[in-house]
Amino acid sequence: MALVTSKQLLLNAQKNQYAVPAFNVENMEMAMAVIKIANEMRSPVLIQTTSSTVKYSSLKTYQHIVKSLAEEVDIPVAMHLDHGNSFELAVKAMKEGYTSIMIDGSHYSFEENVALTKSVVDVGKACGIPIEGELGKVGGKEDDLDGGDGDKNTDPKEAAEFVKRTGVDSLAIAIGTAHGLYKGTPNIDVDRIYEVKKLVDVPLVLHGTTGVEGEIVKQCVKAGMCKVNYATELRIAYSDGVKEVLKDDPKVYDPKAYGRAGIKKVEEVVRKNIHLCFSENRA
Repeated sequence: MALVTSKQLLLNAQKNQYAVPAFNVENMEMAMAVIKIANEMRSPVLIQTTSSTVKYSSLKTYQHIVKSLAEEVDIPVAMHLDHGNSFELAVKAMKEGYTSIMIDGSHYSFEENVALTKSVVDVGKACGIPIEGELGKVGGKEDDLDGGDGDKNTDPKEAAEFVKRTGVDSLAIAIGTAHGLYKGTPNIDVDRIYEVKKLVDVPLVLHGTTGVEGEIVKQCVKAGMCKVNYATELRIAYSDGVKEVLKDDPKVYDPKAYGRAGIKKVEEVVRKNIHLCFSENRA
């Protein structure tokens, strides 16, 4: 199937009270693992790359990898730019065939965030590409973007104003999660999802899920999160697979040998998180 945009995927999730899992990938092997398991479980899926990831290679390279893999299955797959850090990068991703874009202006002031996000939304609407924005600060560090140690959870009234003024198709909100690995037990404000949902009609997005208990993730989805992002957990899984092979036999030199081990570990993570999102058999 050809790549699809994320708009209808998230609207379907919003209507039917599940979330579309969104997995950040760093290489071909991780993308292979995600799409294989999503296809087996009949789950719609977003494949994501961050601004740091595409600097490692290029937007075109990652888009071509995911596009070719998506064409081999019959589930809906969207190619998403996660935490786009500039207007220029967001527009370039659209030109290179990405079918979903996040512009992250959460580290700016409210007015600056509105202005940046709206500028990307205007281009996205002209191109038929849905745009995700972010309001409030998710803690921790996501590649080049640092949310700091303290979280600034999203204010519901500000969220309503932000959506109205920018026209975003989906909104990532801060509820106490953090990017990367948690230093302690995360304090997740599930009630805030309900509060934002009362005032905002676009699908809501959960970032910083690695390390959050599965039951809490389920609560967040039931409360109204329509897209759940996974990044660090996949990186750890892939790396663990590679390390195990090289530990058992340091003389291994064929990348396919440890690549397969990394794929297997990522597949386990993807399978688990599709269950948590209630997205199985939703394709």
